[in-house]
Amino acid sequence: MVRKLAIDDVDKNLFPGKRVFVRVDFNVPVSDGRVVDDYRIKKALPTLHYLMDAGARLVLASHLGRPKGRRVEALSLRPVAEHLSTLLGKDVAFAEDCIGEPAFGVVESLRDGDVALLENLRFHSGEKENDPRFVEELGKLADIYVNDAFGTAHRKHASVYGLPLLFEERFAGLLMKREIEYLGRVRENPDHPFVSIIGGAKVKDKMGVLERLASVSDRLLIGGAMAYTFLRALGRGVGSSLVDEEGIDFAEDFLGRYGEKVVLPEDHVVSDGNTTEVVFGDIPDGFAGYDIGPSTIELFKSSVNGARMVFWNGPLGMFEKEDFSRGTFEIARFLAGYKDAERILGGGDTVSAIHAAGLKDDEFDHVSTGGGATLEFISGKELPAISVLKDL
Repeated sequence: MVRKLAIDDVDKNLFPGKRVFVRVDFNVPVSDGRVVDDYRIKKALPTLHYLMDAGARLVLASHLGRPKGRRVEALSLRPVAEHLSTLLGKDVAFAEDCIGEPAFGVVESLRDGDVALLENLRFHSGEKENDPRFVEELGKLADIYVNDAFGTAHRKHASVYGLPLLFEERFAGLLMKREIEYLGRVRENPDHPFVSIIGGAKVKDKMGVLERLASVSDRLLIGGAMAYTFLRALGRGVGSSLVDEEGIDFAEDFLGRYGEKVVLPEDHVVSDGNTTEVVFGDIPDGFAGYDIGPSTIELFKSSVNGARMVFWNGPLGMFEKEDFSRGTFEIARFLAGYKDAERILGGGDTVSAIHAAGLKDDEFDHVSTGGGATLEFISGKELPAISVLKDL
């Protein structure tokens, strides 16, 4: 079981007066100079409050979008600093660059409990290249390193991989610690009966996580577009439904090894572009499946009943459209009300789906902030940004 030294595992007296570099994931949508969705920012607040209360001088750093190593004003983090000021109820200083005099000047002006946000790390190519000179410049800004950006933990970028190695005192933030603990239990030591629910589109994108989950799950429910690849592998008619052709051989082999654990949809909400209807069994030619049908919804619910732990990644249909949202929303609401199990959710689309269903994160036991990082971690890969943190 992976366990890393976190900020609440050490004496809080370590932090007063210290410049603490906190890598956060503030890669949020910004439009017309305003933050459109502050979900990721709010997830970092427990760590920020903890360090502020401890008297640390916070130096926050994040990327935003893909500026490809050059300054793009539309991808400036200034609007994020302004929004964070509102959330924290105090001014957040903003540095016009993440290195050099603009950054150093702002950091030197901080007092205990103050917060500064550096400009977009990816305005410099050295961030993605893990350039030693860029790492060295970032390192001049702090005395202690904290990583709370789980969503970027699978990248070998300067701020999450090269930089922490400069610091003797390097820790996981509270969000990072929580992600490692919950996802680590899913991966290595789930409570049984353990039920996994996997949706989304591409089988080849989730081969690793499917293998891992099949090895530790008692039941594995597969929905979303990827279900049609598995149904095709069984010789079922899937009409014009999306099929991952590259994943069919994998699906055949996977079902041959784990078929007794796998639960696939038995009915579907389908459309030919004009008519939407529910069909049981094979999908006729000219129609494509876009959601699990009512019988499958009940099948999935009954498959979850009795579980002590549930992991869900990926929507079960095209929930963005009302006609195809019922399956995802009903399972989300069912899990929110199912208190007999620890319920752990992961993936950006899954988060969007539960919010679209009118649910909040705190209605589940843990909702992961990672996309690719969540899948790679659960599949068993060692994530670079986690590997460089100290073991507990």
